[in-house]
Amino acid sequence: MSNKTRSNPLAELFVPGPKVKPDKQQLRRAASNYLGDFTVPGLAVLPQHERFFAELVTIYKGDGGRKEVLARLKSILAKGHDEIRNQFERGRAGEPMGAICVRQHAKLADGVIQAIFRLAFEQAYPLVNPTDSERVALVATGGYGRAELSPQSDIDLLFILPYKRTPVIEQGIEFILYMLWDLGLKVGQAVRGVDDCIRQAKADMTIRTNLLECRYLAGDIDLFGEFQARFDRDVVAGSSQAFITAKLRERDERYHQMGDTRYMLEPNVKNGLGALRDLHVLFWIAKYVHEVDQVHDLVGLGELSEAEAETFDRAQNFLWAVRAHLHYLTGRGEDRLTFDLQPEISRRLGYVDHGNTLGVERFMKHYFLVVKEVGALSRIITALYQEQAQNNPMTRIGRAIWSYSVDGFPVNGGWLRLPAAGHFRQQPVDMLRMFRVAQREQEQIHPEALQSMTRNLSVIGRKLRDDPEANAIFLEILTDPAAEATLALMNDTGVLGKFLPDWARIVAQMQYDMYHVYTVDEHTLRAVSILHKIAAGKLVDEYPLASRVIEQINSKRALFVAMLLHDIAKGRNGDHSVLGEKVALKLCPRLGLSEEETETVAWLIRWHLAMSQTALKRDLEDPKALDDFVGIVQSVERLRLLLVLTTADISAVGPDRWNSWKAGLLTRLFHITAQRLSPDDKMRPGLTASSAALAEFRDHLKDWPDARVEKFIETAPGGIWHAFEPQQLARLARLVATAEIENQSIAVDTQVERALGYTQVAVITRDRKGLFVGLAGAIAANGGSILDAKIFTFTNGLVLDVFAIQDLHGNAITSGDKLAKLSVSINRMLDNPAEVVKLIAPRREDLPARTEVFTVPPRVLIDNSASNQSTVVEINGRDRPGLLYDLGKVLTEEGLQISAAKVTTYGEKAIDVFYLRDAGGLKITHEARLDRIRERLLEAIIAGDTTAGRAGSYSATTRRQERGSLEPTNS
Repeated sequence: MSNKTRSNPLAELFVPGPKVKPDKQQLRRAASNYLGDFTVPGLAVLPQHERFFAELVTIYKGDGGRKEVLARLKSILAKGHDEIRNQFERGRAGEPMGAICVRQHAKLADGVIQAIFRLAFEQAYPLVNPTDSERVALVATGGYGRAELSPQSDIDLLFILPYKRTPVIEQGIEFILYMLWDLGLKVGQAVRGVDDCIRQAKADMTIRTNLLECRYLAGDIDLFGEFQARFDRDVVAGSSQAFITAKLRERDERYHQMGDTRYMLEPNVKNGLGALRDLHVLFWIAKYVHEVDQVHDLVGLGELSEAEAETFDRAQNFLWAVRAHLHYLTGRGEDRLTFDLQPEISRRLGYVDHGNTLGVERFMKHYFLVVKEVGALSRIITALYQEQAQNNPMTRIGRAIWSYSVDGFPVNGGWLRLPAAGHFRQQPVDMLRMFRVAQREQEQIHPEALQSMTRNLSVIGRKLRDDPEANAIFLEILTDPAAEATLALMNDTGVLGKFLPDWARIVAQMQYDMYHVYTVDEHTLRAVSILHKIAAGKLVDEYPLASRVIEQINSKRALFVAMLLHDIAKGRNGDHSVLGEKVALKLCPRLGLSEEETETVAWLIRWHLAMSQTALKRDLEDPKALDDFVGIVQSVERLRLLLVLTTADISAVGPDRWNSWKAGLLTRLFHITAQRLSPDDKMRPGLTASSAALAEFRDHLKDWPDARVEKFIETAPGGIWHAFEPQQLARLARLVATAEIENQSIAVDTQVERALGYTQVAVITRDRKGLFVGLAGAIAANGGSILDAKIFTFTNGLVLDVFAIQDLHGNAITSGDKLAKLSVSINRMLDNPAEVVKLIAPRREDLPARTEVFTVPPRVLIDNSASNQSTVVEINGRDRPGLLYDLGKVLTEEGLQISAAKVTTYGEKAIDVFYLRDAGGLKITHEARLDRIRERLLEAIIAGDTTAGRAGSYSATTRRQERGSLEPTNS
């Protein structure tokens, strides 16, 4: 226990020895000191206590009795809640409205509960000359004990008794609780004797914490004083280390439950990382160790700087305000800041669109910056307390024995420490060097050193940023396998943002959509981590191609720098790839990269989306698509670099963003491009099969007569040979042959491709108008989502449509019953197209309602230069079941042939790409017709989008689109 003077006078009044009569005024002041120096504005609806109680006594003794008292109290609570809410929502910028709101709610509850307590024991069950056993003290515990009561929070009460219940005390407590319940209050209560409180506090750390922050409300204040003295003497004394260990273990378990990241898209403002609970833990430990009742008391003790205490206050007020808005909006104790609530809360807090940044994005960036500050502050201070609690003679002896020095930094007690106070002001480069030494030696940096860094960030200026030694150290940190943890710590302390000012602009930067799970800085650090694991051969099963290719890369240092900087220009006004290239050209020489490395980094950043966009949005059977990509890449080394960077980039966007389907497309694009770039293979892939592919194809059809094999080869369209592996092609050949031999009007085959994460649906039939639309409708009606569609026309008039599909959760459809039902539906719907509309309708409601808050501006891009044979149409819109059917219906009605379709989703956003030809098999070139197609497709998108045109959201997104910052990216 600290030897410093207690701020709470209760322990001074109740210590072992002769019983001293406490000063009641002093006790009451101590009991309410959670309100600190902060003056809570009064509530007009709440009368002065004595007058209020006298009024209730009059009502209670009259004809109305209990019923009229309840009515009066309900009126007081309702008007009080309205008054608090009105004051809160009318608050001006700069006012601590979050603090005022929670304090006023606590004050309102205090007034009502104290009046009911007196009514119980002075009127209903009066205690006339009470015996020693007929004493009771009522105290607030939990958040209410801290005088923090959010609008929908529970009220936790503890009735303290001397040792056991007496009938009159029990009746009085029941009277109080039933009154509170009948008022509709959510009350958690406990009734315990002093001995029982002490016993349970010793056994249960949660109960101990609740009792640590209890606050006197009413009743026998001497009894409350006795309890507090016993609690300090019998529970707290000598147990700081155990308490700190327990609280930090609880914190770590909570972090794990919350996903071990503070950057969740829908964060929990109470229990999330860096949220209110972290502030509570800091306060609990401070109170337990130093016996303080306000965080600002730690400034006088030297534990916090004034700036850090102000950070605590600002963060707490902001989080209280956000939580109050959550409670008011939902009408319940909701602590999750969900997508559908974020825009309205941002509006209420005064965040407006600014430039190309939406108001809701500005709000969430502020939120993430706040929790980042809280997380860093909490981690450093709690670690300091933990060390102080362990500071006993034995540990001091152990530290002395195991003390040594590494590169000028002392290592003592398992911590890497500063050689002297003020060291960083004398040697600024040692901020970076300390991180590097800790990383290399696998040591932990002492919290005091981290705290010193945050307090001395001003020493990181242009001189240090241009220092070759500092930049060389930074590159060593980045290219070390333990880079993520070190960079994350540098980010938390603010060192990374000061050393790389462009990095500071992406800290806590979010994109308001369902695709990007993390903020830009968190995503980047995760991408660096994944890249290191790929390089170390730790992710061979997850990324077999990237793991093999990275071993052949010569420019590994450039790759790591490009990974760190690939999103460095996110959130700026323009294409972040182009702007990021400019940042790299300026920054890389400063970091010490060669001219060749700088050019490689800049190229990778400029084109870091090219591979994913080509694989996911272009038809890989189209030679023009490959020509364009090969023209960008130009060398095998660059292709390898781009593959590995793209793999790590997509994987770091969020859980399940990397899947077998994307892996398969990237793998195929890599191999095709590598073949084109290989100097020992001059063959240009055309529209015919290679001899090796034909040989393997024939090998899978050994049971066929040669004539049948040759007939298929002769009638098959050229593009089919590059669309499938020989084994898949042989399976499709059997389907075509069966349809011909058995004279089937339509044949359907389904194949689950588990390794690739999708189900292949192949349909062979004679061409007919609306074929693609009917098939897309049948798949949508059966809960399928189309990833890819290929259409092949044989010279004998047969048409083969091959779809890659998943369920709405992004998984292959594996159920035999569902696939059989799909086959039946395809047959039935092609015969009766009108049935499609009826069966799709129920599926249109399958998306979660809360995702409707996201709006995607509809966009139709028509490109006649992307393909030599087809007009390529890219359609952007909000994803929904049946979207591909709606779009295909328009194209069919326009008399267009669909030769291929690619579908990609980024959260709530769908990007559908069609390769189209007119009835004569040619590109569509007439401008008037292209304009009509564009308008009709836009109408189809908007007609089925329930969010289109929504006020205050769609217009802002459209403005951002027009500025070029809304990009269909994988990161």
